[in-house]
Amino acid sequence: MSFGQGGPGWGPGDQQTPDWAALADASAARNRRRKWLFIGGGALATAAVVAVVATVIVSAGSQDDGKSASELPSPPALPSDSAHPQPSFSKVAPPPPPNPYDYIASAQKDKAPLGADTLFPGTSLTLGSGVYAKGPTDQVTSCAAATQGALGTALTNNGCRQVIRATFTKSGVAVTVGVAVFDTDTAAKKAKEQASGGIASLSGAGVATFCRDGAVCRRTTNSYGRYAYFTTGGFADGKNVTKGDTPVFTAGDDLAQFVFDQIVARGRNQASAAAAQPAA
Repeated sequence: MSFGQGGPGWGPGDQQTPDWAALADASAARNRRRKWLFIGGGALATAAVVAVVATVIVSAGSQDDGKSASELPSPPALPSDSAHPQPSFSKVAPPPPPNPYDYIASAQKDKAPLGADTLFPGTSLTLGSGVYAKGPTDQVTSCAAATQGALGTALTNNGCRQVIRATFTKSGVAVTVGVAVFDTDTAAKKAKEQASGGIASLSGAGVATFCRDGAVCRRTTNSYGRYAYFTTGGFADGKNVTKGDTPVFTAGDDLAQFVFDQIVARGRNQASAAAAQPAA
């Protein structure tokens, strides 16, 4: 028994069963053809999308009224850095700042006002050991007149210009501070090294005479710049000073330190003023 052309074939046997292997091969062949059709169709669709995108790009790039690339306007120029001022640096090194010591080492540069009121301002001093009341002050050009013993000779021989004195008191202790002024720091140093005796105590303005008529007192001598400075300290009631009288030693040291600080500040202030002046 058979069907017309193109029908399925049947294998041998009494039961006339179909040839399953042949059927499976035919089905596989159909599937392969369908798969290739799907793949081919996808490729065609992708190619179509690419073609559309390319067309859009080409169309967008041609919206220039038919002008060629050489005829299109140039983009605006970017701003140049040269329009802004550039920092410049001098090749000349700035001068060093003035040295404060130079302004107290020589009369040629030490021009600030000088007197009892500038060295000893106010009516009292608050120092490390307490508050000292300021008593009498004076300023003399006869340097030897403000000294005791051989100190006058040392000051005069080294060219002393003037002596400025002030007396301070605290708790029964009185100290006179004297500052001798020279033209140079060399002269002041020599006067200090040659000093003998001491600065004469200065009384008045409520301060009784002290450290006179042979009373034992404590004296100090030092110099800085063109200034030599001295202290004479003792008891306001004329009592002799002993090594155990700490308040007298403390008062002399405090006031000597104060004078030193005043001289240093004098140099610093003049150097700062010079540095603030515009260059010539």
